[in-house]
Amino acid sequence: MQLAHAEFSFKAMNMALQKVTGRELPGRKGLLGRKVGMTQVFDADGTAIPVTVIEAGPCPVTMVRTVDRDGYSAVQIGFLDKPRRLASRSVRGQVAKLDSKRSKRLAEGGVALLAKPDCEPQRFVSELRGIFDGATVGQVLTVDIFEGVNTVDVTGTSKGRGTAGVMKRHGFHGQRASHGVKKVHRHQGGTGMNTSPGRVFKGKRMAGRFGNEQSTMRNLKLVRIDREHNLLLVRGAIAGPNGSYVTVRQTNMVRRTGTAPATAAKKKAGAK
Repeated sequence: MQLAHAEFSFKAMNMALQKVTGRELPGRKGLLGRKVGMTQVFDADGTAIPVTVIEAGPCPVTMVRTVDRDGYSAVQIGFLDKPRRLASRSVRGQVAKLDSKRSKRLAEGGVALLAKPDCEPQRFVSELRGIFDGATVGQVLTVDIFEGVNTVDVTGTSKGRGTAGVMKRHGFHGQRASHGVKKVHRHQGGTGMNTSPGRVFKGKRMAGRFGNEQSTMRNLKLVRIDREHNLLLVRGAIAGPNGSYVTVRQTNMVRRTGTAPATAAKKKAGAK
């Protein structure tokens, strides 16, 4: 049945198309960065817009993965230089050519070594899946790639709050503050089941670890791009504390607006 305001998932179509054709679709524009904080800006008519400031890029391309060599298509990018004294030799070897016995043996055997970006080791490294035409190792991506992009998806790690009770974690009301309720005002209450099924179902909301989970805020409006300071201003809040690393990608959420179903129109008009 057609819905008046249906949300269409581009990700689901992408996965279905890959199963049928065996090919990957073009990748979404993306950058790595870190959350600076929240503030507000004003549009032309004076309306205050709450925004989150994200320092995005510059991000060097450290590796380009292909289907022939790696089994899938992606680009690996990094963010924020790390001092070489803090990076292990294996990490330095990922971004710069280091002389080693293994590399000499491969070169003597006629094996073509992978290209190196010849940059500093990166603190935050991640991959963007999909086919990126024209992407080369050593290329530096900046906020300019989001020129003409209206909405983005921001992925981060939410604040870790440790072990929390049901009131803080799930918003339970707790027990009554009356006689007969003794020192259990913040407890969740009984969780027992009847003889059938005689057990507690999996997934029941209880106390436990709260936060410290990957969270993606979808379809956030890109309010402003500051090329001079490599900043992105997105409307609303994103997961994580100030200074936490985030991934900003062009959204794949497409909102389609259609007409109301004929059956609903008839019911609204009073017809049977």
